[in-house]
Amino acid sequence: MSRASDRAYEGIRGMIISGELPAGAPLGEEALADSCGVSRTPVREALRRLEAEMLVRRTESQRSFVADWSLDEIEDVFELRAMLEGHAARRAAERMDQATLGKLRESNERIGTAISGQEPDIDAFLEGNRIFHSLILDIASSPRLTSLLGSLIEQPVVWRTAHHYGREELRRSHREHDELLAAFARRDGGWADSIMTGHIRRAFHAYADAHRGLSSIDRTRQRAKA
Repeated sequence: MSRASDRAYEGIRGMIISGELPAGAPLGEEALADSCGVSRTPVREALRRLEAEMLVRRTESQRSFVADWSLDEIEDVFELRAMLEGHAARRAAERMDQATLGKLRESNERIGTAISGQEPDIDAFLEGNRIFHSLILDIASSPRLTSLLGSLIEQPVVWRTAHHYGREELRRSHREHDELLAAFARRDGGWADSIMTGHIRRAFHAYADAHRGLSSIDRTRQRAKA
């Protein structure tokens, strides 16, 4: 792939992940080329890569849109994450060292700080959460797991889920990280696996609740426009 294609890919992917390009948004090649500072050919290449990652969908008329997944598809993603990240947590616990445990604690402390203010800092929470889970994958030492999870962990649903968390849901996520730290400190792989699996399943239900609420709002807005 060319540098221009990589730049277009990173730019478009970043806009999708952040929610700047929301689900269902049309992806015009000319506008994206201007936004990314490239020609239309690298944009086409980038869109093909993003389509393979299920972040973009192409219609029969060859028009591209940000993927808008059904709740069943989202649940499938979370189920895969629960299985894979549960296994990663088990491996991580069995290989845990004091240096990594210290980094995980520091990361979770930053998450705690992000959610403790009068208004939770969701962007800081997301960044801390990304680092925390990345550290677990690093010490799990499985390139195959890392590759499989790479296309699941950074899906827009993760961003959307966190942005619809209430304060108690943010605190619960933080507490579950504390429980993982306790399992890691004892190198108890089975305990770490069960906590991580529950952590991801709970995140799905938070997303599902938000999805249903957003769907209801969307239908109300559509009726108002009619």
